[in-house]
Amino acid sequence: MAETKKYISAEELASHNKPGDLWISIQGKIYDVSDWIKSHPGGDLPLLNLAGRDATDAFVAYHPAHAWSHLAPFHNHLHLQNYVVSEVSKDYRKLVHEFTKLGLFDKKGHNVLFSLTAIAMLFSLCLYGVVFCHGALLHALCGGAMGFLWIQSGWLGHDSGHYQIMLNRSSNRFIQVLSGNCLAGISIAWWKRNHNAHHIACNSLDHDPDLQHMPFFAVSPKFFNSITSLYYNRKLEFDKFARFLISKQHFTYYPVMSLARLNLFAQSFFLLSSNKDVPNRVQEILGLLTFWIWYPLLVSFLPNWKEKLMFVACSFVVTSIQHVQFTLNHFSANVYVGLPKGNDWFEKQTYGTLNISCPPWMDWFHGGLQFQIEHHLFPRLPRSQLRGVAPFVKELCKKHGLPYNCATFWGANVMTLRTLRAAAMQARDYSKPAPRNLVWEAVNSIG
Repeated sequence: MAETKKYISAEELASHNKPGDLWISIQGKIYDVSDWIKSHPGGDLPLLNLAGRDATDAFVAYHPAHAWSHLAPFHNHLHLQNYVVSEVSKDYRKLVHEFTKLGLFDKKGHNVLFSLTAIAMLFSLCLYGVVFCHGALLHALCGGAMGFLWIQSGWLGHDSGHYQIMLNRSSNRFIQVLSGNCLAGISIAWWKRNHNAHHIACNSLDHDPDLQHMPFFAVSPKFFNSITSLYYNRKLEFDKFARFLISKQHFTYYPVMSLARLNLFAQSFFLLSSNKDVPNRVQEILGLLTFWIWYPLLVSFLPNWKEKLMFVACSFVVTSIQHVQFTLNHFSANVYVGLPKGNDWFEKQTYGTLNISCPPWMDWFHGGLQFQIEHHLFPRLPRSQLRGVAPFVKELCKKHGLPYNCATFWGANVMTLRTLRAAAMQARDYSKPAPRNLVWEAVNSIG
């Protein structure tokens, strides 16, 4: 005798969205992932952000076909009442299915070999130039080469964090720690936590950490209401100090990007020293210690403080190109408050993302970010396949009346600066008083 299905409403599902009580819907079936959150390879944030809602499209985007077989133990024998799939989601899932049949998720190309070769050559050149050669100009060029090395290691870390770029998991993990922790001083655990939150809630002002740069930047005047970050679990205060910095953000954008590396160093340290559950914490710490041994040691070989500072400055300025690239894809795109709903995954990814148009021979420079829309829709797709699937995504957007935003690299810079300037002009509106900042008041007090 067939078992009668039991249904719950969307409202009841939405009530199960707290730690210890996490339910999600996948294709109309309800799954209790309250305990799985401790073992979830993608960390706790994706499940916390998707709990209490339909997560089908997100599951499809992030998991290979064999992951479906692991869902059964979490099914609590409930189903979602009045479950429907939008036409956009239907077409999106068909596209994922077609790409899977074609084996595109497994065709990784030769990017890994090229990247590793470039990194090895750049590191060798920097080492030789600093230790065995003389001349301030040459040492400054070595600093620039180091910055370019960090950019290439960043692309490699990004790829290995999204899909397996090596033959097995252990070698893939080795590349992650090597490219992130050891070579760049950035914890791959921090990056994965931050990046997964960004992908799940792309351009959500209160959930996406890639837009939460107060008090330095605000891409929307909605930040002036002192939004609470659900990533950092604190209020992003818009006080007098923040108003001062944001009112000039279109002038400080590039200088701040030159120092953005310091923030990544700090965020890595904060996570690894926190009480959060960090997988392979000791391994992560040892990787960072490796960086903080070899990099200062290399700088110490330079003959004087002037050349040492020039080397570090050049490495930071060159790698700031990558920090600019990260912001170009999202700063000028559509933003919102809250989380995406189950049936608007495709829409939120396209509205919140900007592609960068470039010829194929420049793909190495952008590291896959030039096809950011495709990357957000198919995060497991290897970088080498993004250009090939772009026409299909563009056609799907056209079919459903959705934007497929694309600009040149220079055009994207202009759009980003315009976005920052627009928010800066509104921040200067002193008819809307900002809360007091005690540090600001102390610095500007008289007597």
